[in-house]
Amino acid sequence: MNTKKIGIDAISFYVPSLYVPIKELAEKRNIPYDKLNLGLGLNKMAIADKNEDTASFAANALRSLIDENKINPKNIGRIYLGTESALDAAKPTSTYAVEAAEKILANKYGERCLKNCDVLDMTFACVGGVDALHNSIDWVNAGKNRQAIVIASDIAKYDLNSTGEYTQGAGAVAMLINEDPTILAISETWGIATKSEGDFFKPRRIYNKIELLKETLAEINQPTTEKDILSFLNNTSLEFWADPNHKIELFKEEPIFDGPFSNACYQKRNEEALDHFKNQKQLNVLKDWDHLIFHLPYAFQARRMLVKNWVKWLKDNNEIEKLYNEIGTHNENQIDFNIWIKKAGKSKYYQEFIDAKLKGGEKASSEIGNMYTASIFMSLLSLLNSSLENNVELAKNKIGFFSYGSGSKSKVFEGVIQNNWKNKILKSSLFSTLDARTKVSVETYEQLHNRSLKEDHLKSNKIQLSHIETAENKKGFRVYSDIIKN
Repeated sequence: MNTKKIGIDAISFYVPSLYVPIKELAEKRNIPYDKLNLGLGLNKMAIADKNEDTASFAANALRSLIDENKINPKNIGRIYLGTESALDAAKPTSTYAVEAAEKILANKYGERCLKNCDVLDMTFACVGGVDALHNSIDWVNAGKNRQAIVIASDIAKYDLNSTGEYTQGAGAVAMLINEDPTILAISETWGIATKSEGDFFKPRRIYNKIELLKETLAEINQPTTEKDILSFLNNTSLEFWADPNHKIELFKEEPIFDGPFSNACYQKRNEEALDHFKNQKQLNVLKDWDHLIFHLPYAFQARRMLVKNWVKWLKDNNEIEKLYNEIGTHNENQIDFNIWIKKAGKSKYYQEFIDAKLKGGEKASSEIGNMYTASIFMSLLSLLNSSLENNVELAKNKIGFFSYGSGSKSKVFEGVIQNNWKNKILKSSLFSTLDARTKVSVETYEQLHNRSLKEDHLKSNKIQLSHIETAENKKGFRVYSDIIKN
């Protein structure tokens, strides 16, 4: 049996400096604000600036982690990035992030200070960052005095006016993983549940080039024959149309998704993963876990999905009478039971459970929105910062984690907060950083979303995308700024 304590020794984050108030977006979309704010817990939505992306987020979080914790990058053996916002189908997004951070770190640690580091992306929708954590813990455990960095970085982007739009968010979290961690020691037991589902995915959209050109010409009242179209395609020098492929593949960051079905998958996979965890280790969720941390597509997702589980846990602990005394009992009829469950979710008893176990982890999500792979780690950071602000001692508290990635997979694991956690969180300044961001109008947000804004909205002193190469053998290669402006 493993006797090492392995887990999170340091943690940092990057959230873009722009946000849209949910109230203003709700007004623009004719959605009742209370539905989004009181119902889903949404307050602000983090927005990436024109020259920000997954790699720049990751690079900024990585650089902050190293600088703030005085980590020698030459001691880092691997940097694994969890993301579902990859920038290339072959070149890992993590390589861009490491290169950008490495250039800045060169002043202190020398050129290519991360050259002996294993760098990799891991993708499984929103659970990819947890996969990177799980894998890195195993790697640290397999050697002696190993150090790894796990980064989760994403931009949650949905179509304008879609039912997912108001849950959008962006940012990254970076964590140092090693032996004898000062923040969170993670146990060996992992519950896992996997099932291939189509609740949320980002396919390549495929279009027939001839039909696309026909439809375009017809739309602008320019009738033409198929012979003319073929002649044009065979003789044009325009790069897009001259490509010999008959099919056009288009990749979009905006997913195809089924919200209600995804919620059902979220619930089912987490339940299955929890059962798998319990098959390996005896567990009483209500009594053994002081706090619960979830992947949060929106701030109140977990509390809305968890009511039935909570009722079951009460029954397992012979504590259901207190709920019955507040809202009454229920019939076995399914319709009556569903009505009763809704009442249970609005009960004072359930709110007490939320306040004690979940609320601290929800706070940052309300101010940022969905961060995909980084959401679960931002929830942990939120709990740590809110506890620090409220002078709540977390040392020796046991945390239960419920992660989920569409497609679909869940991992359930646990960790114990260490005695010196406050010393590593004191400089985090999570909520003051979120309070200092710049508000943008819904119109500016829409321009950023559609990539029609010509200039950066803010002149940042952070790592950002400098330009994308256009030369023949470099076309599409991304170059990031390596000078931090004063």
